[in-house]
This record gives sequence, structure tokens and C-alpha cells, in this order.
Amino acid sequence: MEPKKILIILSSVFVMSTAAACMGIAYAGGVRGVILLGTWFFLTFGIVVVLAQLIPAGILLSSFIGTTFSSSRKAEVPIRVT
Repeated sequence: MEPKKILIILSSVFVMSTAAACMGIAYAGGVRGVILLGTWFFLTFGIVVVLAQLIPAGILLSSFIGTTFSSSRKAEVPIRVT
């Protein structure tokens, strides 16, 4: 299989499992009928959108922390100004 097909399968499995969990939580909370579908869409795509924002933000934050505390030159020793 090519990587694009694997990525499509993995992303669809992730969205479907998130949707099933959200529907189960809403159903267990007492939501029934057509409102269950609205709650299902709201929770599922809310979680997907939040994760789509948090993952790149985490990557940027870790890059920022890495560049702040490490020297760009390996031979350079950081000194402390007193």
C-alpha cells in the first residue's frame, strides 16, 4: 500500500472512533432523537478541530523551547552573565 492510502485509512478510523465515543457519551448522558445527531457532529468535529490546532502548536512550542535553551553552534558554550 502506498502511504497516502494508509494515511486516509488511519484518519478515517480516528474520526469514526471519535464519533462513536462522542455518540456513546451523548447517549449515556440522556440525549435522544435528532438532538443526538447534532450533539454527535458538534462533539466529533470540535475534538478534531481542537486537535488540528493543538498538534502544530505543540510542535512549535517544543521547537521554541529547544532553540531557547540550546546553542545553535555545537562548539559554543553558553556563559552566564553576572
